[in-house]
Amino acid sequence: MWLFYAAGSALFAGLTSILAKCGIRKTDSAVATAVRTVVVLIFSWLIVGIVGSAGELTSIGGRTLVFLILSGAATGASWLCYFRALQIGDINKVVPIDKSSTVLTIVLALIFLHEGISAPKAAAVLAIAAGILLMVEKKDVQDNRTTGRGGWLLYAAGSAFFASLTAILGKIGISGVESNLGTAIRTGVVLIMAWAMVFMTGKQAEVKKIQKKELVFICLSGIATGASWLCYYRALQEGPASVVAPIDKLSVLVTVAFSYFVFGEKLSRRAMAGLALLTAGTAAMAVL
Repeated sequence: MWLFYAAGSALFAGLTSILAKCGIRKTDSAVATAVRTVVVLIFSWLIVGIVGSAGELTSIGGRTLVFLILSGAATGASWLCYFRALQIGDINKVVPIDKSSTVLTIVLALIFLHEGISAPKAAAVLAIAAGILLMVEKKDVQDNRTTGRGGWLLYAAGSAFFASLTAILGKIGISGVESNLGTAIRTGVVLIMAWAMVFMTGKQAEVKKIQKKELVFICLSGIATGASWLCYYRALQEGPASVVAPIDKLSVLVTVAFSYFVFGEKLSRRAMAGLALLTAGTAAMAVL
């Protein structure tokens, strides 16, 4: 069943990117992240109440709690980077770079979780890396000196780095706790980080200035994120991180499809070839 949860995570993660992009056209990315995290937190604890796992809160071990907190901190950092990159960059530039966390996650899973990797899996990893490279190369040809928006690249890279840490820390953290409860706890950490960033930058007054239309998209992206997380961490709990993470990153397929219809963004043949490699490598990771 963890394969189905991983696929569900990819679907909702792809929707998150599109909805979030629609919600941060005029709203500051840090403010939008803080608001949507409130939605995710409510959604997460609602599910905890439905499945009845809240009673396990007092039985969580210290080690598990530490890793859940660290995972939440990594997620918060990844979110802040990711949605800032989405705000100032093209969605089809940002998403492929963010998905490069797949390769790093596999390497970290091999080192820290001792998840073995065979020759066929190594070939699949190379296919994923090559696919990402092709997509990024196509999307990085625009002259940043002309657009003045080169900063998105740094934020997207930061998002990928922290996302890979999230997967590893999350895998360790949910080993001793019900997955929905673990998701809710780490969401609380993300909430604290997001609002701390808002107040540290003095942007709290901008919350009241969010346009109603953008607020709707921000809230919808929060719901999509909550659904993605619930699926993702259930998949991590039952399946290997080195396989779950690549499947989750197939959300790029959803993002590319929706960005074409919503924003009119198209991929070249080179980028399509990269997307095909990424997809094939990910599919291979799931069956090898």
